[in-house]
Amino acid sequence: MDIAALYQLYLQSGKVSTDTRQISPGCIFFALKGPTFNANAFAEEALQKGASYAVVDDVHYAKGDRFVLVPDALQCLQQLASHHRDQLKIPVIGLTGSNGKTTSKELLSAVLSKKYKTFATKGNLNNHIGVPLSVLSIDTSYEMAVIEMGANHVGEIASLSAISKPTHGFITNIGKAHIGTFGGFENIIRGKSELYQHLINTNGKVFINSLNPILANMAKRFKEPVFYPAKGDYYHCEMLGADPFVKIKAENGEEITSQLVGSYNFENIAAALCIGKFFGVPETDGNAAVAAYTPGNMRSQKIEKGTNVIILDAYNANPSSMQAAIENLAAMHAAKKVVIAGDMFELEDEAEAEHRALGRLLKSKNFNEVYLCGKLSRFAKEEFEGAKHFETKDALVAELKQNPLTGATILVKASRGIGLETILEFL
Repeated sequence: MDIAALYQLYLQSGKVSTDTRQISPGCIFFALKGPTFNANAFAEEALQKGASYAVVDDVHYAKGDRFVLVPDALQCLQQLASHHRDQLKIPVIGLTGSNGKTTSKELLSAVLSKKYKTFATKGNLNNHIGVPLSVLSIDTSYEMAVIEMGANHVGEIASLSAISKPTHGFITNIGKAHIGTFGGFENIIRGKSELYQHLINTNGKVFINSLNPILANMAKRFKEPVFYPAKGDYYHCEMLGADPFVKIKAENGEEITSQLVGSYNFENIAAALCIGKFFGVPETDGNAAVAAYTPGNMRSQKIEKGTNVIILDAYNANPSSMQAAIENLAAMHAAKKVVIAGDMFELEDEAEAEHRALGRLLKSKNFNEVYLCGKLSRFAKEEFEGAKHFETKDALVAELKQNPLTGATILVKASRGIGLETILEFL
């Protein structure tokens, strides 16, 4: 069966699934393979639960006319998404970056939704499986789409751009996320800028943070880039403070107090307001959307618990985002400041050097207490003897139980695999 024929089957329900726990009536089930699973074995179950067809890539599981046998189920899913994207005649805004992707996506969606019915990537479905699933979730009722793209290797953003075909795009920033798997910082720049290359090749429109020297330098590749947020740019706004919430002065002079912690979120807000202006969202509406947006999923969340104020930023961490969070806490006005930092993953050969740099950074600040958690964090401890190091989360919890923190402003940040959000009940 070719993609055009499969697409006709897809149109009957407009739904696809890769998970037998999430089967909607009439959907097409794609049996994907992974390092530890082979969903071909669950294709029959998907049909029994209500899927109309099952796309499999193992002949042993193709047992009837409701099975569609293809060479590669993942590739077929991506091709179907690309074909569907070709039928959509709406602006699609693609975004990537080392930090702030999801927050920027949510802010932009909130702003654009003031004028348009806007689709935005759900959660963090931003990889080689998530992007095609996102694209296939865009039905004809939507007037605008925001697609988040993540990567940890050169070539991934190019591949995701080929599927989602953004007409507009921006990069939040370029930092040291996944530096190990990318193979160095230069490759991160190369990988993230693949979105720019797609927009150049397709004559798309790019939005560029003029205050970011790496991105501003790349702007030379475009004929008419749209700049933000400096004076003289297409969209101009100023940060008034971030103690703890980011407060800005918008282009129309209105002062907005967001519910986002961390000065690094200023650039995410500015991008959303710039793109909102470009697409004709009334400025007062865009400003209101930013003020109303409440972060979730452990991203720059402010939580008051007893006498403590907790800045929960434990969804993920890399050297760039860790530094930004630490610098932000250092700049805040608080009587007692505490950092609880966990390991940063996916640094490969750079792991020791980056954790040592973290230790030196923490040592340079005047925090009341610093707790380090994880095996890699021992390198940070070696650079900062004054920090307390716990190899396991359980050991950290035991310390917090024995010596509870009170009256403190506490930053909690680590890579997702550490699961530091679970220590919240002990703060």
